[in-house]
Amino acid sequence: MCAHKNQVSTVLDVDDLTIRFGGIVALDQARLTAREGEITGLIGPNGAGKTTLFNCLTGIYRANSGSVSFHATELLGKAPHEVAELGVSRTFQNLALFPRLAVRDNVAVGLHRVKRTGWVSNALRTPAVVREEREARDRAQAVLDEVGLGAFGDHPAAGLPFGTLKRIELARAIAAEPTLLLLDEPAAALAHGEVDELMDLIRHLRDSRQLSIVLVEHHMGLVMRLCDDVTVLNFGRTIASGPPAEVADDQAVIEAYLGASE
Repeated sequence: MCAHKNQVSTVLDVDDLTIRFGGIVALDQARLTAREGEITGLIGPNGAGKTTLFNCLTGIYRANSGSVSFHATELLGKAPHEVAELGVSRTFQNLALFPRLAVRDNVAVGLHRVKRTGWVSNALRTPAVVREEREARDRAQAVLDEVGLGAFGDHPAAGLPFGTLKRIELARAIAAEPTLLLLDEPAAALAHGEVDELMDLIRHLRDSRQLSIVLVEHHMGLVMRLCDDVTVLNFGRTIASGPPAEVADDQAVIEAYLGASE
C-alpha cells in the first residue's frame, strides 16, 4: 500500500488549516491529502468541520491560517469562480438547484467555467452566443445520459424524487469538467439500493473522467467500501488518516464517535 501511494501524485494538500468564527474555532490546524485518481473520504461527528473545510477549499470561507495546495497552486484567497476555473467542482449538503428550471438547464449552469462569450455578446444575442447555448444544452444532455437521467432533461427540477435531485447536482458538478470533485454527503437520505447505485456511479465517473474525489459522508458502509483513504476530523482537528480498515480500528476515531470509555 505504501509503495503504491508513493507512486501516485498528490492532487490536494491541506496543511494546518485554521478558521475561527468569533471565539469559535471551526478548523484547528486541519490536514488532508488527496491523491490523483483516488477517492478520499472525509468523515467525523456532526460539527467536526467537514463542510467548513469544503467551504475553505472552494473560496466561500477565508481561513485565518494554513495552506491549500491544488496541483501546487495555492487556493486560499481565491474567489469561488477562480477555484472553479482551476478545475475544482463540488456538490452541496443542501441541494442548490433551481426548482423552476428544466433539469437540463440546471446542469448547463455548471458549464459557466468553459464559457467563451462575454456579456456584450450575450446582451446582443450574437450567433456565437446562440451556438454556445446550443452546445451547452447538448453537453448537459450528454452528462444527464451519463448519470442515467437522460429522460428528465425537459422536466423541471421541482417535484422530482430526492435521489434524482442528488444525481442532477452531481451531473452539474461534472459538467464543468473538473479534475477534482468534492462531494458533500451525496448519500444523505438515500435508500439502501440507491446507495449501491451511487457507489457504482461515483466509481464510473472517477474512472471514465479520470477524477480525483474527496467525499464527505456519514454513511460508513459507503465510505468503507468506496474510499481508498479516509481522513477523520473531530472538533476541527485531524485525528486520523489512512486506509479505511486502519482508520476504523483507530482508538481516537472510536472515541470520537462513541465517546471515551470510563
